[in-house]
Amino acid sequence: MNDCDSEKRGYITDWSDFLAKAKIHFEQNWSKNEDSKVTISDFEPLQTIGTGSFGRVFLARGKNTDTYYAIKVLEKHQILKMKQLEHTLNEKRILQSTDFPFIVHMECFFKDNVYLYFVMPYIAGGELFSHLRKAGKFSESTAVFYASQVALALELLHSLDIAYRDLKPENIILDKWGYVKLTDLGFCKLVKGRTYTLCGTPEYLAPEIILSKGYGLGVDWWSMGVLIYEMCAGYPPFYSNEPMKIYEQIVIGKFRMIPAFSNELKDLLRNMLQSDVSKRFGNLKNGVEDIKEHRWFRHIVWLEILNKKIQAPFIPHLKSRGDASNFDSYDEEPLRTASKNRFSEEFKDF
Repeated sequence: MNDCDSEKRGYITDWSDFLAKAKIHFEQNWSKNEDSKVTISDFEPLQTIGTGSFGRVFLARGKNTDTYYAIKVLEKHQILKMKQLEHTLNEKRILQSTDFPFIVHMECFFKDNVYLYFVMPYIAGGELFSHLRKAGKFSESTAVFYASQVALALELLHSLDIAYRDLKPENIILDKWGYVKLTDLGFCKLVKGRTYTLCGTPEYLAPEIILSKGYGLGVDWWSMGVLIYEMCAGYPPFYSNEPMKIYEQIVIGKFRMIPAFSNELKDLLRNMLQSDVSKRFGNLKNGVEDIKEHRWFRHIVWLEILNKKIQAPFIPHLKSRGDASNFDSYDEEPLRTASKNRFSEEFKDF
């Protein structure tokens, strides 16, 4: 499956049926651990399009083809040093088990003596973060368009008991039609009940994470509230140069409501940026329906969004299928090699 997944899948007519099939697909693929015959020599690396603490993502073309991929390369040593083994294995399992228009998926995975590799379709539109910074802020109609897809992606993940835990504009990329895909699933976790791990981006953390109370899927709806606010204001509701001050603001739960926000947006934000989890939209009896049926989303036809039938407010400019101009430039580092397979026991389940 390539970038035009909605075209190949066919028109989705029943959301509940789709979720049920997604759960079956998830369960069938969760434990898959194929011995891939693919190696890095099957690709032609072109340039780095993203970096992280223990790896990078580079644009590559399949050898002797015109097919482009985003390959996430993680160094085994750094994964273990940063104590990210569990997160990495979770990311691999979730990438191979989910198939959804607004979440990146994995074509294949493999490893060598030094690195782990996730091969994904190349989504060329760039980060939502970059487009937001260029625009300053989005109109509410534009923000509604992007938020609707994020809501469906989170609903899909939550139906599988997966907390995303790192929603932010940097982890949302645009496809060539201007629709979003959630990327970087490294903090995703199966959560049935509560978990206690402190992870995420300071401005987007829910208060229950900061207070170490234990938390569930509701943290993603808080983060979505932060995302909506930032898209419409140009900056997040809680911010400071010092993380501890950000945490204090979040725990207190007070933020400045922009006067230019519509009444519908203000009401939605008050209910999503709700410190009391038992009163937070997305986490109540009606679940995500409280958000999807809110008046701020009144012009959204959810099945039309799901099937990518609505014209996006912004179409990324692309000169070619392998155009990387929508991503930042990075210093290039050659991949290292080793004669001995490093940490084979630790990564036997990859």
